[in-house]
Amino acid sequence: MAKKSIIARQIKREKMVAKYAEKRASLKAAGDYAALDLLPKNASPVRLKNRCQLTGRPRGYMRHFGLSRNMFRDMALQGKIPGITKSSW
Repeated sequence: MAKKSIIARQIKREKMVAKYAEKRASLKAAGDYAALDLLPKNASPVRLKNRCQLTGRPRGYMRHFGLSRNMFRDMALQGKIPGITKSSW
């Protein structure tokens, strides 16, 4: 599991991106890059990192489910993800 401070930092960035999304879009459309530079750096969506919703793990992220590969496997084996079954042939 990722450190609590890293997870908290990611949540803070997500809130800031959502807060400034409309303002950033309007400034970009107007081509006012000087005003864009004055916005907080964490307001940029590029600074977000895909992380597992349960553990905060940054690697092995499955975008469709929002989970890391480890949590996906555990939940699939427990039957907590609808439509996912372990294959056998």
